[in-house]
Amino acid sequence: MGALFFAFLIGLVYGSINVSEAASQYHAAAAKSGLSQWDFLNSTLGGRLQKGTPLSAPCFPVVDGKNVTVNSTACAIVQKGYADPLFRTSIFGAYMLPQWEGCLSEAQQCLLDSSNTSNPAAWTDFACSQGSIPPYYIDVRGPSDVQAAYAFSLATGVHLSIKNSGHDYKGRSNGRDTLALWMHNLQSIKHIKKFVPDGCKSSISYNAITLGAGAYFQLIYEFAETHNITFVGGYHETIAASGGWVQGGGHSILSPNFGLGMDRVVEFKVVTPDGEYRVANECQNEDLFWALRGGGAGTWGVVLETSQKVEPQLKLQVASISFNQTATNPGPFLKIVTQTALTWGKEGWGGHIGANNLIKVNPKLTLNEAIASMKNVSDYAISQNGKVTIETLPSWYAFFQKYVIGAQAAVGGISTLGTRLIPTAHFETKEGVNAIYEMLMGFLPVANPYIVVGTPFLYNYTKGSTSSTPAWRDSLWHLGMHENWQFNTTTAQKVAIYQSVSKVVQSVRDITPNSGAYFNEGDVYEVNHEQAYWGDNYPRLLSIKKKYDPHGLLDCWQCGGS
Repeated sequence: MGALFFAFLIGLVYGSINVSEAASQYHAAAAKSGLSQWDFLNSTLGGRLQKGTPLSAPCFPVVDGKNVTVNSTACAIVQKGYADPLFRTSIFGAYMLPQWEGCLSEAQQCLLDSSNTSNPAAWTDFACSQGSIPPYYIDVRGPSDVQAAYAFSLATGVHLSIKNSGHDYKGRSNGRDTLALWMHNLQSIKHIKKFVPDGCKSSISYNAITLGAGAYFQLIYEFAETHNITFVGGYHETIAASGGWVQGGGHSILSPNFGLGMDRVVEFKVVTPDGEYRVANECQNEDLFWALRGGGAGTWGVVLETSQKVEPQLKLQVASISFNQTATNPGPFLKIVTQTALTWGKEGWGGHIGANNLIKVNPKLTLNEAIASMKNVSDYAISQNGKVTIETLPSWYAFFQKYVIGAQAAVGGISTLGTRLIPTAHFETKEGVNAIYEMLMGFLPVANPYIVVGTPFLYNYTKGSTSSTPAWRDSLWHLGMHENWQFNTTTAQKVAIYQSVSKVVQSVRDITPNSGAYFNEGDVYEVNHEQAYWGDNYPRLLSIKKKYDPHGLLDCWQCGGS
């Protein structure tokens, strides 16, 4: 029965019968089998449908309103790994920001105290709820798994969600009562020195690596190091390079010289919601290729594989500068930063800047040139009894190991983020620089600014080749901030925090009215999100959405066509 029913499901996706007839036949077949709709789906998957459960549930005596036995052994494992990204990424029910495991509006959660995971108040003062964790998921291993999920959703009305490694600032990769597709275990990596996109002439080739959807940066960077190449990627071990990172744009601190992730991907293999397993590149399904390069994840299909360009191994100049923050010393530091930003951009620096620190890399300068470039900010940090290291490292992986793993965004804690792209024109006049400086100083009573120097400032971009906001192309900074809360924060306090972040981000919008925001890191309540994330590209994106997803099977918060 399973094989026959699977064939029936695929027929639904390909449109051989209409939606209402599909639903009727599905329920009739399920009723005849005597199985529930979930058990019936499981039979078509050979028993591979799995239950999604909250990560911290073993620690709680009450789960979904029922008294249960605490599993002390399993709880101890969760407590130990709670803030470990490699631990979290290996478990379906774990998200890097665990508020998205719950349902914020209904105060449903299953959280530990991230500052002390042994704090019993987490499980004595609160119960554990399923929250927004999908009750069932498919551990995707190939196109047929995705096709079965589409057909099931079409026939039953159950919504779908797509989860990769769980790096999601806006809760798009989960969904209460959804069927989830978990992409984590597709981790193949292959280097092809002359990769020819499928359907293209042999004269079109790239030095590229082909990645399974679940391959994450730690694995990719290790692979690149052993193959003497550089992969232009993000600033965290466990972000998956083929998921939301690249589909939403994909910034890197190497992007000023080598482009965003969406600039570097040369092929997608994707199952679209009409049931087709497609190859999208510059030679076939070009409209889909364009949409996937910046149109946002969770919208156009389920990507199983990408091929992305690589660079030769890069020698990098690294500047790491920091000092202890006081009530007064961020001001002069931020003044130097804003006044020098354009010069640094022209010199090829990329990196991160806070209120009392910076970490930057440069593949273009010599060590002596790097020292001279950083002199003003180095002198100030030293005057504050700070630390200055300017050195040469032999590769991106060497930099990543030394500087990133210990400083990457924390997981297991709770925070919300808001960002804005800052146009280069603001750094070209004294008035513009002063406006940016005053805006940064306005952040400080609420939170420190988070400046990502990761726009494709020097990259030779082919106009119109990607679908994210064109604001990326004339911006120097990607500026953001975040606020945190705890496991016992009230709903009213959470609302106030979201409002506070939106208010600060609005102060940035006010001086950059024609700019945009990064799809993956924007304000959860981004104003006019279609314009902010895609600008004039949005009408074309919407038409492509209707072409490949006529029944609206893929939907998520502020995604294209949502």
